[in-house]
Amino acid sequence: MERFTPFDRLFQSCGRIWHIRRADMDKLWAAMDEQQGREAPYWNEVWPSSLALAGWLAEMQDDIRDKNCLDMGCGLGFTALLGRWLGANVTAMDYEAEALEYAKINAVLNSIEGVNFTVMDWRSPTFPPESFARIWAGDIMYEKDFADPIAAFLASMLPKGGRAWISEPGRDVFHHLLDTLPGYGLRHKRLCTLPVSPLTEQDVPVPVSIWEIAK
Repeated sequence: MERFTPFDRLFQSCGRIWHIRRADMDKLWAAMDEQQGREAPYWNEVWPSSLALAGWLAEMQDDIRDKNCLDMGCGLGFTALLGRWLGANVTAMDYEAEALEYAKINAVLNSIEGVNFTVMDWRSPTFPPESFARIWAGDIMYEKDFADPIAAFLASMLPKGGRAWISEPGRDVFHHLLDTLPGYGLRHKRLCTLPVSPLTEQDVPVPVSIWEIAK
């Protein structure tokens, strides 16, 4: 495996250096233009929401250790790999098979073993109900229509007492999810809001909130 590419990101988080390989974004956008209906390749970046979520998972290491946990929409795999490094039993799920191929590469680059990578659409889950004591996700609410499928998925996958943590950068659309949760027997609270410096060329920190959703 090639050790470095022009698209790799090396950065420090939670006490170690992470080496995350990305795809060529120009090629991904070109493929999107050629294939009508293909979703934008948002998975191909380590976003501020993932960095904030990583910090929260590190704070919760004792809570997630040895628990069955799900990274919901894992993208390049950073927070899934971090969770496994912290001692959780992690399943990394994404709708995009290509994202998971890079997540698997990143597991090798960071010497992380034992993550279960699964291609899945949260609208059609194949996990048994109540499979995960903890679920986490970074920046997954892009459209209003996502609210019901996400809420239904969380309600199905979490056991009584289970918790999900979702980080998001203040998009108005996120409140559609919050408004939908009570109808599925879920409650929520904002845990914190943190300024996070992006890994991209943007100079201004992004305010990221972390929400807890409980059953």
